[in-house]
Amino acid sequence: QVQLVESGGGLVQAGGSLRLSCAASGRTFSNYAKAWFRQAPGTGREFVATISRSGLSTYYADSVKGRFTISRDNAKNTVYLQMNSLKPEDTAVYYCAASPGYGDRRSTMYDYWGQGTQVTVSS
Repeated sequence: QVQLVESGGGLVQAGGSLRLSCAASGRTFSNYAKAWFRQAPGTGREFVATISRSGLSTYYADSVKGRFTISRDNAKNTVYLQMNSLKPEDTAVYYCAASPGYGDRRSTMYDYWGQGTQVTVSS
């Protein structure tokens, strides 16, 4: 079992930055690929970014590429999402997820999820 707790969300103006954190506990953190997804009101869960177990491979949704950076610190059991140049369309609840396999953009490939953290970008 893996427990995930997100933090770092909040209200920010367009063009601003936020850094989300996801702290993990339970099974060995480094054995899991990690990802961030988001869900805006009235929409489905959308893939944002994923990072491999070693942290050497990352993959981003086109909508965030060049603005967001996913990283992980296996010694601290934490994965991060640095979000720069935020836009109102980035407003959503952001979820951290863990997969025992490789990083994937499909939400069905992730076994564990956090409770989410709200990010609101004002225009």
